Amino acid sequence: MGRSRRTLPEELLMLALDPATGTTAQPQSLDLGLAGAQLVELALAGRIAPDGDRIAVVVPRPTGDPTLDCALELLRRRGAPVRAVHWIGGPRLGLRQTYLSHLERCGMVAAVPGQMCGVLPTTRYQATDTTISREIRGRLDSAIRTGVPPDPRTAALAALAHAVGLGKHLYPGNEGRSSRSRLRDLIRHDPMGGLVAHAVMDVQNGAGAQSRRGQAPAGRPAGPGARATGEPARGVPMQPHHGTMARAAAH
Repeated sequence: MGRSRRTLPEELLMLALDPATGTTAQPQSLDLGLAGAQLVELALAGRIAPDGDRIAVVVPRPTGDPTLDCALELLRRRGAPVRAVHWIGGPRLGLRQTYLSHLERCGMVAAVPGQMCGVLPTTRYQATDTTISREIRGRLDSAIRTGVPPDPRTAALAALAHAVGLGKHLYPGNEGRSSRSRLRDLIRHDPMGGLVAHAVMDVQNGAGAQSRRGQAPAGRPAGPGARATGEPARGVPMQPHHGTMARAAAH
């Protein structure tokens, strides 16, 4: 995968950045969305594919993107397809900060140090070139306005934006209600994006925790009617720590 194209996690993060405050909208759900966006990006690159409600590695060859390749390797090490809801619901140590630091290194955002309550150090991020954010936003606006089925990348971005709750950030107020509804409807145009978006929403609704509590012991199938969406929490991969993560994440 060449670096001439922005990845979905990068685009989702750029959508979430508030140009006025330098903070990210929906920070908690955004972490889930970034993990989901990695899955969709790997699927678009032909490295993974949906297997029911699970994700299977089909081509373990690295993409050339270090953060995506870390996720791909962790998926490969699982040996068997992993449930999307459980992967997304796992610990995401510094994932948002990893991507913020990456965007800073690429020159797409600038870090602005500050303080919270005049004491705690914080870092805000300002887009250095607003044309990038406008281009990303324009693709969503066009799909919403025209009703023409978008390309898979834009459809997946729309699905993720809806899943993490960016609709009210992008299209606020009563006047944005119809746009938010159409943003949600775009979820149907990309199967992988839809699978991941629904998994993100399920995690937010507590489906991952419920499935872990109701999971049958290892080696035994779940009882009739049980929703088998959980796996042991210890198997959830964690993202690598980088030195740049020491900087406080944008909120």
